[in-house]
Amino acid sequence: MKSKKTGLIITLVIIFLTLIYIFLAVKPLSKEFHFDPEWKISIASPALYENTENKDTLYFKLGQTLGYVTEDGKVTEYKTFPFQASICDNYYAIYNANASNTPFYNKKGEQAGIIHSSGYPYFIDNKIFNFLPGGTSIEKLYPQGNVDWTYEGILPITAFASKNRYTALGFNDGQIKVFDNDTGSALIEFSPGGCDYPVIMGLDISGSGDYIAALVGHEKQRFIISQKSDKQQRIIVSYFFEESSPFRSLVHFTKDDSRVFYILKKNIGIYDFTAKEQTLIPLNDKIINIEEADDLVFLLGKSKNHYTVYMIDKTNTLEGKFSFSAQNAFMKIFNNNLYVGNDTSLSKISLKKE
Repeated sequence: MKSKKTGLIITLVIIFLTLIYIFLAVKPLSKEFHFDPEWKISIASPALYENTENKDTLYFKLGQTLGYVTEDGKVTEYKTFPFQASICDNYYAIYNANASNTPFYNKKGEQAGIIHSSGYPYFIDNKIFNFLPGGTSIEKLYPQGNVDWTYEGILPITAFASKNRYTALGFNDGQIKVFDNDTGSALIEFSPGGCDYPVIMGLDISGSGDYIAALVGHEKQRFIISQKSDKQQRIIVSYFFEESSPFRSLVHFTKDDSRVFYILKKNIGIYDFTAKEQTLIPLNDKIINIEEADDLVFLLGKSKNHYTVYMIDKTNTLEGKFSFSAQNAFMKIFNNNLYVGNDTSLSKISLKKE
């Protein structure tokens, strides 16, 4: 009798431990991204689609062509240009080396305004800027092209970023200035220093305006993040690098301001605010564009006529890549889908998390 009772107890204990093991060991599978090609179209003299239904459109700029295309692959606006052009979600302009009185257009091809001053138009997040001849001054413009405010300087502007209420400029003497987009007033002026040749090679400003990230200097190059403290900037992150790139570099805050990407000579640097640490990923390509989709960051790299799209996840790990040969390439995320241009073609790749 005692033996049976003991056996029952042992059996119940085994069942209990088995259930505990299953409960602790079985975890739901994490969702993964799946990449499904949806369509590929030619953008060499395409037939134009009249967008009477006002479908969402994304812009493209590929080689000496630009335009807008719907998510189902219909081109609604298409232009070629001989010299230079700028385009964003709502505006585009085509201009030459001696541009003045430059008309610009909305995505339907209708003239939206005229930029009267000489210079080089630049559209970002549907804000309109004009870099004045000489490279030391800049205008911010109203939607019709009239001047909102002007910054006039004597030192060459070497880096530029504009986000929400703020525009940040970096200069060849190592200064950084931040302006209020509504008033044009200078909010911040400081020099990170720390290098023999402290030129600002690239910068970005967080969406909140609280942080500035910059790549500073030649030779012993430095990456810094500064934080707004009262009306001063306090450097809270600083890394030095023995090898430095002589070229202007991308610096990019993610949309949630949790990470900063910065392009070094032979690496991609990522600073993670949560982990409070830097990750370096070896890459030899020149990174020419950074885009975001949910938990993935996409980078477009170029090496001569060879392009690579890199995918980095939220753990700062290189998850994958694909490459192709082209004279010109384009990459954009729109409504969490990936669009890639290759010379005269444009492809849509849907991103699904399953």
